[in-house]
Amino acid sequence: MLNYPITLTPDSNGTYLVGFPDFPEANSVGDDKEDALRNAVDALETVLSIYFDERRPVPLPSTADVGDAVVTLPALETAKVLVWNEMFEQNLRKADLARALDVHTPQVDRLFDLGHSSKIEFVEQAAKALGKKLQVTLV
Repeated sequence: MLNYPITLTPDSNGTYLVGFPDFPEANSVGDDKEDALRNAVDALETVLSIYFDERRPVPLPSTADVGDAVVTLPALETAKVLVWNEMFEQNLRKADLARALDVHTPQVDRLFDLGHSSKIEFVEQAAKALGKKLQVTLV
């Protein structure tokens, strides 16, 4: 799982402002800390979608200091980000991945849609097509 550190800053009106050191363009707010953390997940998924749309590699999380708040990207979204970054590392386009998987490009588009509940098997096939292996651990 990818754990992105966040900053929680109390605002003068009693709300909490959320910032992402790894994504300066991402911000959120919440009525209290719990609300701010929930909204931070949405903000993170939104900024990741922007990176996908702009065809940019996604920065991996910086190291959080002890006691820092973090936002954990869910497992499926983490796998999608890692496959996306590997595709970028290999200088491949979505069309190249579609050919390697023998699927139509819209299926690959959905793979990188964080709002789409892709089957983990398809993410695993995409990793394999890139010469990688998807591993899941329980800790």
